[in-house]
Amino acid sequence: MTIDWSWIGDHTDDLTTLTVSHLQAALSAVLFGVLISLPLAVVAHRIRPLRGFLLGISNILFTIPSIAIFVLLLPVSGLTRTTTVIGLTIYTLVVLLRNTVEGLDSVPAKTKEAAKAMGTRPLRTLLTVEFPLALPVIMAGVRIATVMSISLVSVATYIGDGGLGQLFTDGFQRNFPTPVIAGVVLTILLAVIADAALVAVQYVLTPWRRRRA
Repeated sequence: MTIDWSWIGDHTDDLTTLTVSHLQAALSAVLFGVLISLPLAVVAHRIRPLRGFLLGISNILFTIPSIAIFVLLLPVSGLTRTTTVIGLTIYTLVVLLRNTVEGLDSVPAKTKEAAKAMGTRPLRTLLTVEFPLALPVIMAGVRIATVMSISLVSVATYIGDGGLGQLFTDGFQRNFPTPVIAGVVLTILLAVIADAALVAVQYVLTPWRRRRA
């Protein structure tokens, strides 16, 4: 299998546009997934009878094939980027919700009791004590969800979106491997760079772990 380097040189602008579009779709889904999963995780953590229900719903949604989700969303949002983002957001929830709940569960009870004894209100305890201590576990979920979203964006090619996935379709239809290889390489690079960036963000947001180390 050979690569036509001249094709890559001639399509640099197209590759850049598709890469940016791919990354925007993936990061938008993760952002919305975080915004949805955080309050749901707090509810699941605080109200134990709802934990199984919420986690169960997210697990069920995760079992639906990605193409099926996009097709089911078509009557609602049509052949738009919105359909892609909603579908990917649904997939991120199972990872983000579970990891956030586990992160909150990992906060020592004595730490929360100490905050309460100092007169700290529950909301402030959640924001200044529980979430910071749960951050490493939460960030692990964000990293997984981000890499997963980057890999799944390509599936949206079947509804006219898909970022770098369009290169796969183009290459297969023309029996021309260069676009396929370029799409695979760029997708992997996006996943690696995004994961490294999130590791750096976690490093900055958890200074107490550095001091302990």
